[in-house]
Amino acid sequence: MRNLIIIIAIIIILPGPFVRAQNPTPVNPSPTSAQTEKTPTEQLRQEIELLKKTINALEERLANQEKKQTVQAPPVADPKTAEQLKDIDKRVTKTERDTALQRIKFGGDYRFEAHSIQGTIPAHFDGMRLQNLLVKSIFAMNVLGRPPSSLNEINQAVAGHYSDYQYFTNNLTFNQLKQAMGQFPAPLQQQLFGLLMPATYVSEYKANNKILYTNRFRIRLDAPVSENVSVTARLSMYKVFGDSTGVQVFNGQPTSLSIDGTTTGVPNSDILRVERAYVTWNKIANSPFFLSIGRRPSTDGPPLNLRNDEMRGGTPSGALIDYQFDGITFGYHAGEHTVLRLCYGLGYESGFGNGDVLKLPQDRMKDVHFLGGNVDVWSSEKTLIQATLARAFNVTDAFNGLIVLPNNPLTGETVGAPVIMRYTPSANLGDINLVGINVTHKFGALDTFFSANYVGLRPNRLTTPFGGLGSDPFEVPSNHNGGMIYAGARYNFGSEERTKIGFEFNKGSKYWFNFAQAEDDIIAPKTNTRGEVYQTYITHRITSRFIFKADFIRYNYRYSGSGWHLGAPKSLEQAPILGFPTYSRVNKFSAGLTARF
Repeated sequence: MRNLIIIIAIIIILPGPFVRAQNPTPVNPSPTSAQTEKTPTEQLRQEIELLKKTINALEERLANQEKKQTVQAPPVADPKTAEQLKDIDKRVTKTERDTALQRIKFGGDYRFEAHSIQGTIPAHFDGMRLQNLLVKSIFAMNVLGRPPSSLNEINQAVAGHYSDYQYFTNNLTFNQLKQAMGQFPAPLQQQLFGLLMPATYVSEYKANNKILYTNRFRIRLDAPVSENVSVTARLSMYKVFGDSTGVQVFNGQPTSLSIDGTTTGVPNSDILRVERAYVTWNKIANSPFFLSIGRRPSTDGPPLNLRNDEMRGGTPSGALIDYQFDGITFGYHAGEHTVLRLCYGLGYESGFGNGDVLKLPQDRMKDVHFLGGNVDVWSSEKTLIQATLARAFNVTDAFNGLIVLPNNPLTGETVGAPVIMRYTPSANLGDINLVGINVTHKFGALDTFFSANYVGLRPNRLTTPFGGLGSDPFEVPSNHNGGMIYAGARYNFGSEERTKIGFEFNKGSKYWFNFAQAEDDIIAPKTNTRGEVYQTYITHRITSRFIFKADFIRYNYRYSGSGWHLGAPKSLEQAPILGFPTYSRVNKFSAGLTARF
């Protein structure tokens, strides 16, 4: 500032002497004027000296002014006023930050759990071993020209013509196997099974896992697009300590298949996957209608959320559908407490990624479609009454997925190496109907719920090596019905309700089936159990978002095939023929910590 003022002063003062030096006053011819006037050079020197004095005076004045400003102390603010200003600054800063981030909001959770499992596999006949002996018997009959009389004779026929046996099994189809079995008279079938079954008997044994640790990490994203349009997503990683393979060895449980509907509901790998991603358009044309499209919020629905001390996590009833799928929901807000939804989903796309163009039109499969209705009859802070109706069309004998099969399902032969295979469905088997109703109500400190559910299997006449809807591979499928009841209560301690103790019970019938393969129960989804399940748990909020949970689940399986729509259920009280082992009883203890952010 000082230099600027000096420069301005110089510019103002300098022009005068320079102009006069360049244009000197005309010399007076009178002799007296030459004596009285000074020469131009002397006058210029005099003006320069004056300029120096002026500049020095300006510098001194500026120095005194700066000194006064430095010495003068700032006023002392009132402490209360200073605190108010600080609070205002915080609020303004937060508002600015929220405004900058208002287009996307993040949340999520991390959960650690430790499990201890004690399970019992009942005495049974090994179905894969029996299948293998049947195939060998058919081959031996072609070699011997008669039914074999002993296992040794079967094995000798295979060993003596092993290259022919390999050619036979490599070209064998399931239809050929069914035709061969159908040609056996009933007495011959009984004789053959009487010969083979004793060699496949497996005594009861334990299937324990003393300790199993899991990590689960989820990120939730909410992004408004416009006033009534938003995008919601959830990314999930769920893995067992020490395993990131992404593909499991098939053990007979539906959760050991890596398929589209279970990628984040069952421990898989350390990959962060898209569990949910959908756009929602509310108040269409200022009406009560809304539309939602994408990977649906179809897991953790009521009343499953209570045992995890969470809000409602999914739209459909968790007792019927706990399964990820892609689809569309068109809904209507009938009132403040009532919502109607029409839901559509696609479970299997046959025309993409399955070599569809390599097949003749008559050999191609149909897509698997889901259509359903969901009604929140009454939804309030204390009460939820919900009804769900769904139908799956042209259900296949599984969905696309990756798997490590220990046995060939057609021949029963042991697979020589743990090879990862892409499983592709082989047939459309029929339709499945699901109906259920949930009632949840809070009585003071007590949360209660009750759920009643129905399934109807409506097969066509087709079966595969895994069976048909509710039937075994060599049977003719027929219609079957099943049901499941599910009830529970949770008591909330204290005015803040930080500690909660709950008890739940569910019971499924012989032909019960639901789409709950993504249900997070490690062993198998409890709601698809053909038998009884008892669960008791305690949750405690150490802080509002840091939660401890301990729980115990007891499974009592009565029939085989829990969680499967394929195969005929068999009583586990007598040694049945099982394609793959199943539990008869399981105890699971779990404890964990969840941090939500």
